[in-house]
Amino acid sequence: MPTLSFLLRPFLTGVIALRALGRNKLRSSLTALGIIIGVASVIVMVAVGNGAQARIEARVASLGQDLLIIFAGNRHSSGVNGGTGSASNLTIGDAAAIAREIPDVVAISPEVSTIEQAIANGRNWSTTIAGESPDYLKIRDWALSAGAMFGERDVRAAAKTAVIGSLTANKLFGPINPIGQIVRVKNIPFVIIGILASKGAGMGDMDQDDRILVPYTTAMKRITGEKRLRSISLQVSSTDRMAVAQAQITDLLRQRHRVPTVRENDFHIMNQQEIADIAGSITRIITLLLGSIAGLSLVVGGIGIMNIMLVSVTERTREVGIRVAIGAQAGDILLQFLIEAVTLSLLGGFIGVLVGIGASKLTAIFTGFDAIVSGGSVVLAFAVSAAIGIFFGFYPARKAALLDPIEALRYE
Repeated sequence: MPTLSFLLRPFLTGVIALRALGRNKLRSSLTALGIIIGVASVIVMVAVGNGAQARIEARVASLGQDLLIIFAGNRHSSGVNGGTGSASNLTIGDAAAIAREIPDVVAISPEVSTIEQAIANGRNWSTTIAGESPDYLKIRDWALSAGAMFGERDVRAAAKTAVIGSLTANKLFGPINPIGQIVRVKNIPFVIIGILASKGAGMGDMDQDDRILVPYTTAMKRITGEKRLRSISLQVSSTDRMAVAQAQITDLLRQRHRVPTVRENDFHIMNQQEIADIAGSITRIITLLLGSIAGLSLVVGGIGIMNIMLVSVTERTREVGIRVAIGAQAGDILLQFLIEAVTLSLLGGFIGVLVGIGASKLTAIFTGFDAIVSGGSVVLAFAVSAAIGIFFGFYPARKAALLDPIEALRYE
């Protein structure tokens, strides 16, 4: 019998606690509302942060695979730093030396670019004119939707051939197939031989489909008139070899540019992992910030539970006195009020999870912005709501358990 009584006590205490919540349905619902809002906010904010991170990672991946980009260095003049790219000290010879002497480089593209007005089919459109090599598509992991890429013969001849981006093609030709059509840039006619497959926005929200590719020699001789390169893009044989290749390229370019040992490089090399790390660290900070702000509402909800439970203890002082008088122990009183607090918190957490997932889906539908709900954020938000119920419910429950039964019976 003592064992049966020991098992029945918690059960009966739980029943009493649930009945007490049922007697005040409106107050219980409003108390749980704070937890519902808090849990839902955490899930939505983390989902938005995850979506932003996934989008940035996709844009970084769209740049290419195992990518290194060498930028021209900065020019110093009279104490003024011109910034990256201002020195224009990269040459076609540098690109050729890298391709010849660095064994891990499997594809390379010297690059020049400018923004010019393109004219075709009675229309005009301001777009990026990018001078590249035939390896550009391999480096950037970019396919053609139609036609072909220009070749090494076109590079050597500085041929007037072009590959057009899908957005530029639509702006200039509409429904007309641009293959074989003429597009004029600075009044120079280029024959379109290929169309790039659509890639959408890249880093910085620049539309990668808004461009025209031409051989880099053609761009330098016929469009920009530049003798130097803006950058050099290259692909390394594997991710594991990127650090080695980057070090070898650095040594080679320092030798070619005769950079003294005591001076810094007159060029800058950025690898794809650095770009991904920078973007990833930013999105992680944003996600943490959003989650922390939403988490504050969970704390506020917990304070609301404690406040209501304290009021409940005061209102039910006489009830507590009666229960103690007929044999209830302090532990039973403590457990009863703790069950009430935890039940409100868990119920609010469960509903909050459903609301948060639904709100995340609606956010994705109506804004077009990816909101990725992670299982970890759901479990964490629910666990925190339970912990808040225990933490903020313990003090009122303990206060009820410590009531003097004689004083409680006298309370009106």
